[in-house]
Amino acid sequence: MDVRATTEAPAATSADTIAVGVFEDEGVAHDLPGGELNALLDAGEAKRVFRKVALTHADGRRWLVAGLGARDEFDPERARVAAGGVIARARELGARSLCWELPHHVSDAHAAAFVEGSVMGAYDFTMFKSSRDDDGAELGELIVSAHHDVAGPVETGRVVGESVNLTRDLQNRPANDLTPTALAERAREIAGRHDTLTLEVMGRKEIEAAGMGAFAGVAQGTYEEPRLITLRYEGPGAQGPTLGYVGKAVTFDSGGISIKPGNKMSDMKFDMSGGAAVLGATAAIARLELPIRLVAVIGATENLPSGRSMKPGDILRARNGTTIEVINTDAEGRLVLADCLHHAIEQGAERLVDLATLTGAIVTTLGTTYAGIMGTDDEWCEEVSAAGRRAGEILWRLPLHPEYAELIKGRYGDILNAVENRRAASVTAAEFLRRFVGDVPWAHLDIAGTAWDTGKAYAPKGGTGYGVRLLVQLASGTSE
Repeated sequence: MDVRATTEAPAATSADTIAVGVFEDEGVAHDLPGGELNALLDAGEAKRVFRKVALTHADGRRWLVAGLGARDEFDPERARVAAGGVIARARELGARSLCWELPHHVSDAHAAAFVEGSVMGAYDFTMFKSSRDDDGAELGELIVSAHHDVAGPVETGRVVGESVNLTRDLQNRPANDLTPTALAERAREIAGRHDTLTLEVMGRKEIEAAGMGAFAGVAQGTYEEPRLITLRYEGPGAQGPTLGYVGKAVTFDSGGISIKPGNKMSDMKFDMSGGAAVLGATAAIARLELPIRLVAVIGATENLPSGRSMKPGDILRARNGTTIEVINTDAEGRLVLADCLHHAIEQGAERLVDLATLTGAIVTTLGTTYAGIMGTDDEWCEEVSAAGRRAGEILWRLPLHPEYAELIKGRYGDILNAVENRRAASVTAAEFLRRFVGDVPWAHLDIAGTAWDTGKAYAPKGGTGYGVRLLVQLASGTSE
């Protein structure tokens, strides 16, 4: 989708469809000469209620009147949702070019959010479709009209939205197509576009030789080669601590020997969503040329049963020397992350965030609204949470505690990879990861409930790209 900003009035653009937002207790700021839009409101056909969209025709164009609700409740996330709803309606109508009239007295963050919601809302995954489900019409242009120049935030919104969609493409690809090797190749393509990015990829032999026994233990059951993907970014005028973004990318998770039930196992292609988000965010950060230093580490493998798979009762030795009793082979993500977190620190990370679809328990706890955050440093966890609030990817903090740490103490090795009765499953998983971050400020994001099929207006089905916007906001904040 082509995206641009203009100071022209919407009617002066080439758009075939124009969207005008209206707040409660306010009228249309710039009505048509015949007063058609306010008349639509007066008749009750258009409503100021948030997410309501009404259609009229005038001057040979479609006009969409979008309810924005109360002005004092209209944050950037509501702008994304409103934009997603308008895009859905515009696509139903066969629109080819849409112009949003930016509401008066909103921030640059709102302008960027309107674009993000529009770009994400226009997304389709058609890679494996023999033909389109619609008539082939495609919304190819988005114009944002404002009284002042909003080209900067509009461009930022475009880059972030496109990077989210890149991530969704990775999530939605099937596991027989998006193998760990294919994910590494996608990372190579992205790194090749930017002089500020360098890439290192390790395979099975290198992972084993490096002493990453936890990661290697998960990977030994599959005949697909695992990949440890490390991207380094050095932005122009880089300042501040080196960020470490770490993503779990289990491209298919059967559970291994502790095999999952067959119902909805096909969704386990999404178990690489944390790694996909790290790659998408890194791409966005490079495109935006943010003045930071970043180490991005993605641990990619399958978790499958075979004659050579790890077994319950096995003991693995991680890169940092910790020995791990395998209680459940379906608690594999933390094993991958253990070595990846330590590797990120070895590569110079001074602040850590990891993203993983780690536990089903977080879905029971928080549903699809919040992701869980756990961590060792209150100030850092609040900084990450604040970035999530700005991005519309909200987090709820769960506690760490010595009693939770006691639950994962091993009988034959140092720690267990799972608690047998699954007590406090999300926080004991975080306590496990805590053993691999040392004194580096660290935040763990469990995104199992927010990574796919959340029903959001701008990402209703399939992968959501959750985490990309948060990580970009976090990087933007640490560069200020």
